[in-house]
Amino acid sequence: MRDLIIRNGTIVDGTGAKPFVGDIAIDGDRIVQVGEVEGPARREIDATGLIVTPGWVDIHTHYDGQATWDPLLAPSSWHGVTTAIMGNCGVGFAPVRPDAHDFLIELMEGVEDIPGSALHEGIDWTWESFPQYLDALEAKPRVLDIGTHVPHAPVRAYVLGDRCNTDYEPNREEIAEMARLVREGVEAGALGFSTSRTLLHKDLKGVHMPGTFAGSDEMLALGLSMKGLQHGVFEMVSDHLGDDDEWQWVKAFAQETGLPVTLVATSAGAYEGNKMYNIAEESRRHGMDIRPQIAGRPTGILHGLTSSFHVFLASQTWKEKLAHLSLEDRLAAMQTPEIRAALLSEDSPLIRAAIGEAPTDAALATALGASSLLWRIFPLGERPDYEPDREQSVAGLAAAAGVAPLEMMYDLLLRDGGRELFYQPLGGYQTYNFDFFRKNMQHPNVLFGLSDGGAHCGVIADAGMPSFILTHWARDRTKGEQFPLEFLVRKLTSDTAKAYGLHDRGQLKPGLLADLNVIDFEGLRLHRPEAVHDLPAGGRRLVQRVDGYRYTVKSGQVTFQDGQFTGALPGSLVRGGREAVILQAAE
Repeated sequence: MRDLIIRNGTIVDGTGAKPFVGDIAIDGDRIVQVGEVEGPARREIDATGLIVTPGWVDIHTHYDGQATWDPLLAPSSWHGVTTAIMGNCGVGFAPVRPDAHDFLIELMEGVEDIPGSALHEGIDWTWESFPQYLDALEAKPRVLDIGTHVPHAPVRAYVLGDRCNTDYEPNREEIAEMARLVREGVEAGALGFSTSRTLLHKDLKGVHMPGTFAGSDEMLALGLSMKGLQHGVFEMVSDHLGDDDEWQWVKAFAQETGLPVTLVATSAGAYEGNKMYNIAEESRRHGMDIRPQIAGRPTGILHGLTSSFHVFLASQTWKEKLAHLSLEDRLAAMQTPEIRAALLSEDSPLIRAAIGEAPTDAALATALGASSLLWRIFPLGERPDYEPDREQSVAGLAAAAGVAPLEMMYDLLLRDGGRELFYQPLGGYQTYNFDFFRKNMQHPNVLFGLSDGGAHCGVIADAGMPSFILTHWARDRTKGEQFPLEFLVRKLTSDTAKAYGLHDRGQLKPGLLADLNVIDFEGLRLHRPEAVHDLPAGGRRLVQRVDGYRYTVKSGQVTFQDGQFTGALPGSLVRGGREAVILQAAE
């Protein structure tokens, strides 16, 4: 008798093969049969009319703190993620000296917008070294598997102390000690090393994070510390991937170590003239395991009264009379003629950008983009459309209604009890379509990533990226070509798993982990993001709920049924080089 049989589902197995109708039998934590399964089981799931996929393997999250207190790791677990990889972008919480806890919390709060109060209350700090951090993660049961990188910033802080984010250049001995710590962490089971070289990443005091300006000797030494190991991904977010010098350095590292590299580009230059596509193509042609990451849509700031950002935020009336109020009191005040008139008449850099004047502040100009911000802000409504037309922007709606764009923005902010949110794509949407994303998403060296699950709690809600990719790119897109469902499933499962050496998951094949989703594909629907206060100390975050996941199974146990947590906690820590099995052997 089998433990679990899923019957009559449309199986999209993660290999890229065409879907087929069949059964899946599971014993313990493993798939034992796929196809036509006879005989009984202790539990059976009727998947007639539903699709069955591997569980999503999300390679770019920031649950480094949340994973120490929260067994659910929502919202990623709501969206069918069964493996999440964190420690990205060079930030994390180990190694750490006892007097540096506050520094790492402020760094995470500044870089990833995770409430510091939640991190202070939630993290128990039972570790100092990175291997001890891994042990602490492994000791806690959870609903999904997690893996992590050794992050550059804590390593630098551990060795250099207060000099870690100054212009101090570490000497040979200090670089060697940092390299030793990286190798120690990867040997203990970290999946790789991560770093950040973007000016966007700053701590709460506005200081660039440790490692931003590290020299090539330091970068190479830390990366080369993994040389000779059988696993170890080098993850880097960088402003310089549009520069040939940076690209040459990355290629040299990949060729010398044979280890995989995954890149997140944060500069406009990397996306001009098909630069990132060309990087991926050169890597493919020369057999280098260099994998740019891309999301399924532009990263976007969410404006609204329940988020941390909107165009009236810098107005004097807002700061003096509204900022401290609850949502209900703020809404009531904004409905009065006096407050409305004051906010619409006042001046601020955000308002000038909104109505079409270029900001004089360089940082603000970079964040907002070109002139007339309200042509690139879109109300989401109850059924979000992330590839809208120009006419669906706030300014477009204002033009159709014959009112001033700022007035339209004001009125829309009050919609649905002040819970309306607005999507502002940060790049790649000048043409009001996703053709750029489609071109890059289809490249075989490009990885799907950048959900940022667990991070950017006040202005971004992208942890549901797998659900978006499935619904938009395989079902709902009308502005251009879609993708076959089987292609998207492979990119979200076996491609991301293999990139990190996790060959025991990502496909529905006998011998592999029984991580899978049973999905009502036609009923799969994303809701408008909402603000909740469920972090420690009442910390606020934006989350996005979803309908359509009938069952999520992790290691053979049903963890969610129709969106409800079942109480099962089969997830654990994935240690690189230890738990992975060779896919060919399983076959």
